[in-house]
Amino acid sequence: MKKVIYLATGLLLSCSAWATPDDPFTQAMSVKYIVPQGLHMVKVVNDYNDNVQVLTKEGFYRLSGQELVRDLRFRPLAQKIPVDVTIREGSGHLYYLYADKCLTNGYAGIPYINLPAGKFKRVAVDVNGRMLLAGDQVMAIADNGKLISLPDITEGVTSMEANGGEFFILTPKAVYQLKDNRFIPIHRTNNATAMAFSGQDIVLGTHHGYYAVNRRSGDTSLSLQLRIPVTDIEQLLIVNGQVWAGTPQGAFLKGDSACRYFASRRWLDQDSVKSMTVDSNGDVYVLTGTGLNKITFNRQTLAQKAAYFQRKIREKHIRYGFIANLQLDPPGDERTAQMADTDNDGLWTSFYLGSQAFRYATTKEPAAKRYAWEAFEAFERILSVNQLTGFPSRTFERKGYKNSDPERWRDSPDPEWEWKGHTSSDEFVAYIWIAAVLHEMVAETPEEQQRVTAFIDKIMTHILDHKYTLTDIDNKPTLWGRWGPEYINWYPATIGDRRLGSTTIMAGLQLAYALTGKERYKTAAYDLIKKHGYLKNILVDYHTIKPTPGYLHMGIDMGNGGWNHSDDEMAFLTYWVLYRYAFTPELKEQYKTAIRNHWQMERPEKNALWNLITMATAGDFDATATTWWLQTFPMDLITWTITNSHRQDITLLPANFRNQTTATLLPLDELPVHRHNANAFTLDGGHNGESELAGDEFLLPYWMARYLKVLE
Repeated sequence: MKKVIYLATGLLLSCSAWATPDDPFTQAMSVKYIVPQGLHMVKVVNDYNDNVQVLTKEGFYRLSGQELVRDLRFRPLAQKIPVDVTIREGSGHLYYLYADKCLTNGYAGIPYINLPAGKFKRVAVDVNGRMLLAGDQVMAIADNGKLISLPDITEGVTSMEANGGEFFILTPKAVYQLKDNRFIPIHRTNNATAMAFSGQDIVLGTHHGYYAVNRRSGDTSLSLQLRIPVTDIEQLLIVNGQVWAGTPQGAFLKGDSACRYFASRRWLDQDSVKSMTVDSNGDVYVLTGTGLNKITFNRQTLAQKAAYFQRKIREKHIRYGFIANLQLDPPGDERTAQMADTDNDGLWTSFYLGSQAFRYATTKEPAAKRYAWEAFEAFERILSVNQLTGFPSRTFERKGYKNSDPERWRDSPDPEWEWKGHTSSDEFVAYIWIAAVLHEMVAETPEEQQRVTAFIDKIMTHILDHKYTLTDIDNKPTLWGRWGPEYINWYPATIGDRRLGSTTIMAGLQLAYALTGKERYKTAAYDLIKKHGYLKNILVDYHTIKPTPGYLHMGIDMGNGGWNHSDDEMAFLTYWVLYRYAFTPELKEQYKTAIRNHWQMERPEKNALWNLITMATAGDFDATATTWWLQTFPMDLITWTITNSHRQDITLLPANFRNQTTATLLPLDELPVHRHNANAFTLDGGHNGESELAGDEFLLPYWMARYLKVLE
């Protein structure tokens, strides 16, 4: 025990060079407002009071809290349906265009004009209060209560804007400026779709990207932008000098160095954007044909983000101590959430238990210790709920309510319960991981230490008594619970299972010896090293792993697929145990080499947890990637279906063994929700919002970063 504490203390002191302050950062989040059914959305506007209002074909609506409600405030207008609405340039007052008049409630209601019924369909108002009106092959300007006819623009009006005290009109053929009651073409277009203003530039959207021209000369000031998520532009908005675009496939923000893409139900109720506006905070409201959404940019620290996930988990995701996914029916409706067992309850729970162990070691908060032991109770029960000795059940549930893989469940000696067998190597990794971190950080009394020791001793005894296997109730090894030489060394070095299996069993034996002092575990470990080459297996260069078809295990071709990212997860959790419980300093140095070798392969994925475990063992670390990963981790963990493969702003790589699809990893909140065992470069995926993850994937690296003092 003293040795472990010494190692942890030295580790903390050595990490200060990478310390990053937990400064507030900008977290993009989505707000979806409650909208009455049956509305046909037309346009969203925002006045100078940040009152967000929506024109629909059924009437005029306003945002009230989280709901869109009919605007009944002005009784003379309550039952009227505007043809168009706009915001006056400069003042921010709202103007209404009706079939027979145009008016505002600003300026004591003085500005208004009566119009020929049904003649005009669009309005724009400049800083001087002039109203530019357009209808089918008719245009006019209203100034001081007088209506002045203007020459018609025969090709039709796409949009009109008042900017800098001047009117600009976009048509399918040109951009016009109104001068002396005449329309002067300043730039010829080819079916431009949208127009916005940025300083002296007019930004023009097309079906094939966007570009900008000088508002005076009409000369191109920004070439056609094609490296953007979607090139079919239908709406444009300039916010703080940056371009927002609305498309049939969502909205995007073109930043200085990269795009942010807001699509799928993570961000919008649907992807086809009809209108956009911005409030004084820089938050953008996106109107679709069926809903109103806000992309808001909150300032928060990682500590605040961690507190959000901590509360979320305690409120919704604890099932008998296990971390639980939520099933949502109908999809996306969190009010219907039900917790359900999964195939890897132990593995997913190990992330949460680990997070609370590191939290307790960092803060000494009693709640963290309580939550860690509550999770451990579930791990203890996976041993006691079944009738086998030392065999860990995958999970358990009250009788009649099992969810996953019904054929793998067995009756418990307790008639009220069932347990799931077929336990695998990834669950075993969870056991040694949680035993290690509990032993190091949470188990403070002899009684607590004995609980952890007894847990790992029972499992490791079972494995050794059954010739390096997890042997189920049918007296057969489970599919993946196998670590014996005849299985491990059957794999060629080019298949990762040889290295991984050697790593996990060696870590387990080292840990069991450290906690129990039983020579049996140390003897077994050195037998595997000296007689069966397990150390050599651990040191296999990951760069040599490659497709190696033809090795069939129970009908599965073990070398005929791509890179196994689940194996990466198992390996990195194991590295903490492997390194910190090494028998000798010499072994520890050799383990460092193996860990560093694996991390170099994984570095493009920017995984914060892999970075932190590598830093705590092999000493290598990517501080920038770790912070980026934590900051871009999505706040919304519903499994929405998300698509990115169509994007034009990403560089796709040729097909490769690691299945790395792009040269650079997209922000996590633009990708499908995935766990640490999935390929971070998967561009498309999700399950239509049928379930929701908990957030333990964030909490573990966050609290590990705090513990290691790389985040202050």
